[in-house]
Amino acid sequence: MSLKESEALVIKSYNLSEADRIVVFFTREFGVVRGVAKGAKRLKSRFGSTLEPFSTVNLSYFQKDDRELVSIQQVELTRSRFGTASDPAFLAAFSYIGDLLTDFAPPHDADETLYRMITACLAAPENERDLSAVQLYFELWLLRLSGYLPDWLRCGSCGRTIGDNEAATIVSGFQLQCGTCRKSYAIGEISTEDREVFRNVQALSPQDFVEYSHGRNDSVAMISSVMKRIIAGVLGREVASGDSLR
Repeated sequence: MSLKESEALVIKSYNLSEADRIVVFFTREFGVVRGVAKGAKRLKSRFGSTLEPFSTVNLSYFQKDDRELVSIQQVELTRSRFGTASDPAFLAAFSYIGDLLTDFAPPHDADETLYRMITACLAAPENERDLSAVQLYFELWLLRLSGYLPDWLRCGSCGRTIGDNEAATIVSGFQLQCGTCRKSYAIGEISTEDREVFRNVQALSPQDFVEYSHGRNDSVAMISSVMKRIIAGVLGREVASGDSLR
């Protein structure tokens, strides 16, 4: 048994017994960690308010090689998001992001880039209108980091780079097809603004993308709907967005 320490985000928790809870963390050093917080449900628990969802904490835990659940020893709160997460809209959006994270990230597999991204996404929205842009940002980058994001720079049929002002359609496999190669089995049209939004998700920080997205709600919703369909294909099931949770 070894003691491990890491900065971590509290993703969610659920009851284990009358007094204990299972808590899911996303740690900077060790990826997704699920552990038992003994006595966390007691009125005078030593964990206090440190296990609130989406808080940033310093986590210490013991891990045995033959067990997935670790034994949580100490949780020190460094940043609370209680005020934000107590808003139903923010809680639904953040919970959606947290569920996607745990669906894609293997347990005990560190990913510094993913950790920094989710931390930045949780800090980006200032009001409810920003949440759809943040969700799209996380969806798209999660697919990109996992190797599932399609290449929308080139035609999936002929391989030619599609011009910024050139008409394009989405076809099977969620690839883009140029006007020359366009077939009748296209899933739907994609506008030049939609493609610009797709590019800027990958070029901007979460905060900058939130500001850029204002006034582009239709394109944000369109690209997000495609990302959700790809995610559903990867997971083998439909996913509930923060909007549907609300």
